[in-house]
Amino acid sequence: MESIQELFRIGVGPSSSHTMGPRRAAEIFRGRYPFAAAYRVKLYGSLAATGRGHLTDAALKKFFEPEKLEIVWKPEKQLPLHPNGMRFEALSAEGKVLGRWEVYSVGGGALRDDGTLPVPQNVYDLRSMREILDQCKQTGQALWEYVEAREGPQIWDHLREVWAVMRAAIERGLHAEGVLPGGLGLARKSWSFYRKATLSGAVLQRAGLVSAYALAVSEENASGGVIVTAPTCGSAGILPAVLRSLQETLNCSDDAVLRALATAGLIGNLAKHNASISGAEVGCQGEVGVACAMAAGAAAQLLGGTARQIEYAAEMGLEHNLGLTCDPVAGLVQIPCIERNAFAAAQALASADYALFTDGGHRISYDDVVSVMRETGHALPSLYRETSEGGLAGAYRRKKKG
Repeated sequence: MESIQELFRIGVGPSSSHTMGPRRAAEIFRGRYPFAAAYRVKLYGSLAATGRGHLTDAALKKFFEPEKLEIVWKPEKQLPLHPNGMRFEALSAEGKVLGRWEVYSVGGGALRDDGTLPVPQNVYDLRSMREILDQCKQTGQALWEYVEAREGPQIWDHLREVWAVMRAAIERGLHAEGVLPGGLGLARKSWSFYRKATLSGAVLQRAGLVSAYALAVSEENASGGVIVTAPTCGSAGILPAVLRSLQETLNCSDDAVLRALATAGLIGNLAKHNASISGAEVGCQGEVGVACAMAAGAAAQLLGGTARQIEYAAEMGLEHNLGLTCDPVAGLVQIPCIERNAFAAAQALASADYALFTDGGHRISYDDVVSVMRETGHALPSLYRETSEGGLAGAYRRKKKG
């Protein structure tokens, strides 16, 4: 498995696969053909189906002069390797194709092609949670110590920056008001949740604050703010919300939070390596479901859980999101994405609490549920994998027509 630095990417929303990935691809292609007279980008599958709502066209235009760029949308066709396919072409003044490149945005801002891109180095020797737990049992390492052993001490500098960006996104979101861009007329709610939660009793505060923090980041993402993929932009609010909530409740240090981030990254990496974190490939279970697992495991660690309890919390976080469809209304990362972040953050805390009430023993492992998530995602019709053709997106479209 590759470094968790490839999982925790700092960038601009609203979508890791539909804006961050294409933006990187455009920058690379422009660098290969800087003197072309014009450029053409063909977007396929999910990228074309929801690209306008996800601001894919705006992301591409950041690296090409608008009058020199032609964008062709092909939602009905899919390239062979992934639903999020792109074909870039550099053109001469006469319209002759000087060069072309097929590339895929495979989730979390990552790109894949037929071999021209550098392949991220594998830094992890073990590729399943079972193997990692067995090794940690033999060595006495905590999960975060295994991460440090494989990544090296420099991982803490990256995670420190990640945590700073997460905190900043929460703060910006909590103090912002108004309507989110995109045309749905959806008002920001995080500031209202935060104000009401701070005025509530202790029982309601935990649920209210973690929801406010998740909404804050998700609303920042929907507005094109700077966030961290955890593991994607669409699920970026869950992990920081849980970490901030527990840091305030437990009064734990930033170092403890960074160690929890390392464990969360390991959990997310296993899902990314053995299944997918792409909504276009496996539905929202690969985004919100995996984020919930990451946050649940991190929470269990901060609450003093054993490695087995951390694994159990992560398993529950993903298990109870199996089959979650990706059906963004109007192709925007707003409905149901923003609310899902708030609910999944609360679910992550509940999963951690549940795991800590047990000895960590259970029948279905995290590895099992990751495998089932991949199987379920591939069985989902394309209507429910980030095309905005079915599900809630279809219901909203019919309602608007009626």
